[in-house]
Amino acid sequence: MNQSKKITDGAVSLAIFMGLMLIAIFVPIISIVGLILLPVPFVFFTSRYGFKSSLLMFAVALLLTTLFAVFLLPFTILMGLGGLAVGSAIHKGLSAYETWARGTLGFVIGLLFVFVFSQLLFSINLVEEFEMIVSESMEMSSSFMEQFGVAEQTEGLEELLQLQIDLLIDLLPVGVALTAIVLAFLSQWIGYKFINRIEKKQLRFPPFRNLRFPSSLIWVYFFALLLSFFNLDPSGIYFMAVQNILVLTGLLMALQGFSFIFFYAHHKKISKFIPILIIVLTILFPTFLLYFVRILGIIDIGFRLRDRLGSEKK
Repeated sequence: MNQSKKITDGAVSLAIFMGLMLIAIFVPIISIVGLILLPVPFVFFTSRYGFKSSLLMFAVALLLTTLFAVFLLPFTILMGLGGLAVGSAIHKGLSAYETWARGTLGFVIGLLFVFVFSQLLFSINLVEEFEMIVSESMEMSSSFMEQFGVAEQTEGLEELLQLQIDLLIDLLPVGVALTAIVLAFLSQWIGYKFINRIEKKQLRFPPFRNLRFPSSLIWVYFFALLLSFFNLDPSGIYFMAVQNILVLTGLLMALQGFSFIFFYAHHKKISKFIPILIIVLTILFPTFLLYFVRILGIIDIGFRLRDRLGSEKK
């Protein structure tokens, strides 16, 4: 009976996955919704039956995708691996943040597969395609400026844009990590909603104010910051690695800073409107405010501000 139910649930999950795939391809208006929901069937099935049982479902999904449209195979691998990682963590009863971390790792592996498959099967280098698109946009901007009689500024603009393009390419690993973090969060959050509704569970993320990163994050950040003062070759792998670590750890500590702001507002019984307003202002004026939020995150991690506030309350 249990085996029969497992097969039925697997078939239903596969049908839902293929339906979402069709929506993502052929329904332009809501295609983005279909893409976001693609990992959810894997999350739901794996959370119920575990990782090993879900591998067969994943293999069948790969087979059906190959028969239907081989060019969609990288997306099936990406969404399948991410969904399996999130679902298996839920099945093991891991905490929300541990599940998020495992899901992020699954999506990182999936994104790397997308790059490799695009290169090997379709001879498409995504980095080169990105460079080509940005270069074409730069040429259009230059010709536009020439039409308005500001050609003397074009050369300086081209140099600035080329530096930005090179920086974006160097920060590609950070882009992959951030994409995986967002995909894992959406898959897990939506998966929680479906699992809670169907299986009457109470899965949810803890309040954002309780988010705390380990103190080792500070040492990684300061070590990378120290290395950045050395005269590293801008075209070398060490320079790229240091820059990626700095950006990623800096963003994580900014996230810690925002979490502390919510914690402080809750501790002092301040309206949630204030921390939300701070986030909005930081997004609008990141050059100025983001550094302060990052420093706040560093202080929170290094000096345990929350523990100090908690002891004062006692």
